[in-house]
Amino acid sequence: MAKLDNVLYGHLWRPFASLMVIVLLLPLFVKSSYILTVLILIGIYSLISIGLSLLLGYAGQISLGHAAFFGIGAYVSGVLTAKYAGSPWIAMVIGIVFTWLVSYVIGMAILRLKGHFLALATMAINIIFFILILGLDEFTGGASGLVGIPSLSLFQLNLGNPLYFYFFVWFIVFVIILFSMNIIRSNIGRLLRSIHDSEIATETLGVNVAKYKVIIFSLSAVYASLAGSLYAHFISFIAPPSFYITFSILLLVMVMVGGVHSIWGAVLGTAIIMFLNEWIRYIGQTYFHISGQVEIVVYGLIIILVMMFMPKGLVDILERLWKKIKSVQIKGAEKRKMTTEKGA
Repeated sequence: MAKLDNVLYGHLWRPFASLMVIVLLLPLFVKSSYILTVLILIGIYSLISIGLSLLLGYAGQISLGHAAFFGIGAYVSGVLTAKYAGSPWIAMVIGIVFTWLVSYVIGMAILRLKGHFLALATMAINIIFFILILGLDEFTGGASGLVGIPSLSLFQLNLGNPLYFYFFVWFIVFVIILFSMNIIRSNIGRLLRSIHDSEIATETLGVNVAKYKVIIFSLSAVYASLAGSLYAHFISFIAPPSFYITFSILLLVMVMVGGVHSIWGAVLGTAIIMFLNEWIRYIGQTYFHISGQVEIVVYGLIIILVMMFMPKGLVDILERLWKKIKSVQIKGAEKRKMTTEKGA
């Protein structure tokens, strides 16, 4: 338990253990392959939203281009395995390394910008990537997409089985959560929060602010690349629309709804928005016969409502509610103690 406390910093093991129990038990109750697929996608997208939480919530750097890094991981894995019959695991590693190099170079160039200028720059990166995967159709399949991406296998275990892949993806999510929480609680995490509060004040302390911004930007891109590779090998088919700006906006909504200052908020927001997204599509197509990107309108409305009524996300509301419950319990225990003492 002492070692666990060192890794999870005391009370943080409780939400970690709770999430682990939920993930382990869900397959016992979920019989629909469709719902299981959604749960797998929640795990994959959580990897990206955790990285965005580090970038936006802790370092204060916005990105509307992480769909591009997600796509780089997916297409590097897809092309190397479907076109050149490479090993999926080696392809994933190559995708991660390539994404890190690209994001490092991009970060050095654009992270000098701030606010909406940075948002527009990252959006431009996303547009450039989208145009490239459409134009390089000899490798990417263009608008028709890339087919024939093989599923993963691990020690003779076929991860093409959705249930096996579900546990594999969420194992990776737990590892990333542990790693990210330890970054947050480290000296680097404290520097990131300082950069978020005031870059100028942090620089006056002799800290190389640009260096740490690029590092966390590249790390979040690596998370997205890993998610992209997992997505490609799970779906076995990728196409440009999956990596357009609308997906970057969706990722931002996930983080904002859950709470940008919390790793748990990133996972919670991803789950809520994914199920909401599926519900919107079902209602729109079944009852209103609406097709296309109608959900983007809902995303915009959600962003406005979140900014107005819960700027710190759902996690902040849940934390305050938990504190009130604990306060009531403590007061009740004190009253019972006083009553017992008077009776004695």
